[in-house]
Amino acid sequence: MAGKVEGSVDFDEQFLTCPVCLLYFRDPRVLPCLHTFCKECLQRWATKQQPLECPTCRTQVSLPDHGVDGLRGNFYVNNLLDFVAAKKGAQPGVTCHVCEGGQGGVKSWCADCAILLCESCAKMHCRIPALKEHEVVPQEAIKTKDDMEKFRRKKHCNKHKNQELAFYCKSCNTLICTACTVIDHRPGKDHNTVEISPVAQTKKESLQSLMDQLTPRLNSIHVALEEIDKEKAKLPITKKEATSEATTYFRHLVDLIKKQEEATLAQIDSTCQEIAKSLDTQKAELEFDETGIRSAYDFCKQAVEHGSDVHIVEVEGQVQKRVEDLLAKRADMTPRPGEVNFVKNTNVTDFDKQLTKLVDVVAMRKVDPSKCSVDVKPAVVGFVNICLLNTIDKNGKPCGVRREDITANLKDSLGKPVQLQLEQTGEGVYEISYKTQDIGRYVLEVKVRSQPVAGSPVDITVQGRDTPVLTIGRAGKVNKPVGVVVDKSGNIAVVEQGNKRVQVFDVEKGQSLKCFSVDGEGPFGIDADSNGRFLVTSWGQGYGIRCFSEEGELLNTFKPGCMEYPLGLAVLGDGRMILADKQQKSCLLLNSDGSLIREIGKGLLQEPWFIAVDESRDLFYVTDHSAHVVLTFDLTGNHRFAFGKEGRNDGEFQNPSGVALDQAGNIIVVNCHDGRLQVFGPDGTFKEKIATIEGGYSYGIALTPDGCVAVARLYRGCVEKYKYK
Repeated sequence: MAGKVEGSVDFDEQFLTCPVCLLYFRDPRVLPCLHTFCKECLQRWATKQQPLECPTCRTQVSLPDHGVDGLRGNFYVNNLLDFVAAKKGAQPGVTCHVCEGGQGGVKSWCADCAILLCESCAKMHCRIPALKEHEVVPQEAIKTKDDMEKFRRKKHCNKHKNQELAFYCKSCNTLICTACTVIDHRPGKDHNTVEISPVAQTKKESLQSLMDQLTPRLNSIHVALEEIDKEKAKLPITKKEATSEATTYFRHLVDLIKKQEEATLAQIDSTCQEIAKSLDTQKAELEFDETGIRSAYDFCKQAVEHGSDVHIVEVEGQVQKRVEDLLAKRADMTPRPGEVNFVKNTNVTDFDKQLTKLVDVVAMRKVDPSKCSVDVKPAVVGFVNICLLNTIDKNGKPCGVRREDITANLKDSLGKPVQLQLEQTGEGVYEISYKTQDIGRYVLEVKVRSQPVAGSPVDITVQGRDTPVLTIGRAGKVNKPVGVVVDKSGNIAVVEQGNKRVQVFDVEKGQSLKCFSVDGEGPFGIDADSNGRFLVTSWGQGYGIRCFSEEGELLNTFKPGCMEYPLGLAVLGDGRMILADKQQKSCLLLNSDGSLIREIGKGLLQEPWFIAVDESRDLFYVTDHSAHVVLTFDLTGNHRFAFGKEGRNDGEFQNPSGVALDQAGNIIVVNCHDGRLQVFGPDGTFKEKIATIEGGYSYGIALTPDGCVAVARLYRGCVEKYKYK
């Protein structure tokens, strides 16, 4: 049914077709979503659905009180239908709508009644007093009309059927006729009646404003549709390219596996030959020894059985020497391995899993290099450092690209290139890693599809190991930080002894997130349990262990009688606590309610400060500040070993304070006075020095999720992060 209507007015007949019945509209009604349907179709549709959904856009709509009958009619569609009917009615063979005759005669169209009239009926129509004001369009005008102005149906008043709606009551917000202005809507304090034309003009301007608002969105959608068509046109090409690349890749893999198979079979063959040769050599050696021994044995036997006394005396010495020589020769009589085995370093199942990870197939959006960015992470000499490339499409959304589409070059100040590694870590996120042996300024240039990303080239400053990659807080804002821990969210929580509070900072930017007060004269140690709650120690007046919620609300206070001067503590996975008590010169293993389980290290510790626990091995480490040593105990209370002594050399201590463990069980210890940050193996063997922190008075330490060690600097009023991994 779709097609162009004949005449100068250009519109598609589909506009006149109901989407439900696919016929010309019959009494078209408009839903609130502005989609039009036949009244009868909507009534049938409404009986099938509650609530009613628009058949076109599936939007749920609320019908007026009178149901479908209460919906507004689409007068524009009605006018178009009238226009089409008039155009067709002007053709030969169409009957008059009144007398049903006059197929071949001249016809006219009554715009008020929306009917086709023959010549006689048209004259009669105009003579009727009630209809004399109707607009009758002659056949000549129908054939030559360039617009549809004459075919607009006139809307009449529901109360005064013969009156056209020509006024508008602003007070009642309704259209009225001339009679209404005299009877029901007489101008006055209750009614503000105006002609319809200026109101319509205002409404038209409002509709035009709405059109202006919609136009940019329509243009954007149009552009987006064109882009979609372009992307769709690329699909067969990229499919062919991807298929070719995949085929080549897997054929190469097959060739490699085939070559490996041939090499393995050849190795089996050569190994068998070597084994056979080795066994033949061993056999020949043993057969040679057997011949010599057999000969000596037979000679002895003949001498014993047949020799005279003189003969035996003469040969005995010679035979003895020969036998001793034969027996002294220790031939290898254990058969050498005679089997060859095929050893599968990777079984087929594991290899199958690895194969699935070798490649991936993704739908690639069009990247916009101007919106891509490079995030430079702090760089330290001698460590693997990273930068993050974020690839973005034109709409600002992350989108992946092929690795071949990314080029990255890093050069030092002399232009010497540095080797880079590129790895995708997420959708639209690529990790560029590098390692340098010199401090100084480097320049990183990154391009995506041969175009520089935003901000490229990027300057990178590679710092020395002794320079912190981030300083959190400053004097006055952070007052005497002592204990430090990484909380459940990966942020850094710091005990401020000077301000008697805990302050939590963002681990990457160092921004303050929250803080809460801690009672007690000297807040010191801090740890977080598996539920994210903070446990904080305080010594002096108001001493004890205080438990806070993740938000900083005080939940409980523990003051066991065994406690005198609590410093560092560590919380186990089951809620038990290990506490360093300076006055008791021991460590206290406590239940989750603060009750004592056992005292550990009495008589071995002089001044315990901080504690780190390795639950996988049931061990904990405690720094002895004045003894310049780290002691190790198991959770049953046994002393296992100690390491370190006073000194300035590697592996030696100058008043050790903070201690932490990495995932491999290595022990990180910081010296309070000379600031050396050292790493020891799980058995206490010195491994390396991370950094030497200037200024001394380094207290608690903690490992951060980004591979750094956070160190509390008491008199610097800050927490410094040093690169570790």
